[in-house]
Amino acid sequence: MGSKMFNHLEGYPSVTLPVKEIDGNRYYSTPEGKNYPSVTTVTGLMNRVWLAKWKAAVGEEKANAISGKAMARGSRYHYLQEDFLNNKLTEERINSLTPLDLMMFNQTKELTSRIGDIYMLEGSMYSNDLEMAGRVDLIAEFAGKVSVIDFKTSTKRKTSSKIKGYYMQETAYAKMFEEMYGVPINRIVTIIAVEETGQSQMFVDEPKKWIEPLKELRAQYREEYGI
Repeated sequence: MGSKMFNHLEGYPSVTLPVKEIDGNRYYSTPEGKNYPSVTTVTGLMNRVWLAKWKAAVGEEKANAISGKAMARGSRYHYLQEDFLNNKLTEERINSLTPLDLMMFNQTKELTSRIGDIYMLEGSMYSNDLEMAGRVDLIAEFAGKVSVIDFKTSTKRKTSSKIKGYYMQETAYAKMFEEMYGVPINRIVTIIAVEETGQSQMFVDEPKKWIEPLKELRAQYREEYGI
C-alpha cells in the first residue's frame, strides 16, 4: 500500500489474564490469583446516572439499538487500526470497506502517522497498586514521546470535559505499564474518529493529573462492590 511500516519493540509482552463476570461486571484473574475489575468497569461508574436517564428518555429498545450500532462501529475501527499498526492492512481490505469505515479510518491517518516505535498493541496488563486490570489499545512513541494512545469513535464531536473517563482509562494503563515494565509514561493521547463531521479530534494530557481521581473512583467501586 505504500504506507508507513511500524516498528514493534521486543521485551514488553502482554500477559494472559482470564476474564470472568461477577455480578454482571468484568474482572480479570491475575497470575497471583487475584480478581481485579476491568478499567472500563471502574470508569463506567462515572456514566451510570447519565446512561440511566438517557435510556429512560429514549426508551430501552432505541437505546440498545443506538448503543449496538456505536459499539459495532467502534469495533470495526479498532480492528482496522490494529491491522494497520501490525503492518497487515492490505489494499484488498481497504477496497472492501464501507464508505463510513473508510472515511473514519482515513480521517485519523495523519495522526497515526506520528506514531513511532510500538511497545504494546492490544495488550493486557494489571496493577497491584490500583487493583485493576485491562486491555490497552496502544503504547507507543507519539511525536517522539512514549504515550498511551486510545482510539475512539463518536457520532458527534467531543469536548475535553466530556472525556474524563477516557483520561482515567489511559492513566490506568500508563500506571500498569510503568509498574510491570519499568517505563514511565507521561503522555496520554485520545484519538477520536468523528462520524458527523468527518474530521478527527485529538486530546493530549498527562496521567499525573488523573491518577488521584482514578484512585478515588477505584475506592468508590470497592465500597460499592466489596472487591
